[in-house]
Amino acid sequence: MATIPTLTLSAPKLNTSSSSYLKPNSPASLSVVHCCSSSSSSSPCPSSVQSGKSLINAGVGFLAAAVLGLSPLKADATRVEYYATVGEPLCELSYAKSGLGYCDVTVGSGEEVPRGELVNVHYTARFADGTVFDSSYKRARPLTMRVGVGKVIKGLDQGIIGGNGVPPMQVGGKRKLRIPPELAYGPEPAGCFSGDCNIPANATLLYDINLIGIYSGNAK
Repeated sequence: MATIPTLTLSAPKLNTSSSSYLKPNSPASLSVVHCCSSSSSSSPCPSSVQSGKSLINAGVGFLAAAVLGLSPLKADATRVEYYATVGEPLCELSYAKSGLGYCDVTVGSGEEVPRGELVNVHYTARFADGTVFDSSYKRARPLTMRVGVGKVIKGLDQGIIGGNGVPPMQVGGKRKLRIPPELAYGPEPAGCFSGDCNIPANATLLYDINLIGIYSGNAK
């Protein structure tokens, strides 16, 4: 059985409001990752992939999407790395019929992600008030997760592989996502630990996604 890693991440509150994330009058919010678990029978992860619950100090949890090749946490991970996406250019959201908001800060020049593949992404996750609740930059390594087969919340699947009017991301691309509750956790609270849930029911979530690449260990 794969070892279940526990990552701890403090979640300081930013002074930035959601207007620093999107242009004025653009709705703001965010989403958490359900990820590939070793118990999944439909799309098993590679044996080298460790999966399990990652508990964040702020109480926000997500099922770690097949985290692989974890290097030791860098003690010198800086606020600049953690908030790497805060200073990115603003962009105007477009909306799919599903309610997903999306806009590209950078359109990638690499390949599109095949459905069901593992991908490496850097991300920063925020609440509508600008509070960062999770970031791969803090851990100084990208997250590896399987997309397109229901291993992540619907808003991330659609936001990365595209569909229903949303163009697919290409490797090297950076995209901002506004994920409404029905594409995130819906009426259920999330990020629960010892009875304390830090993502309220019907929460809208925001993601900054940087598609680093397609995992080289995908089965051929």
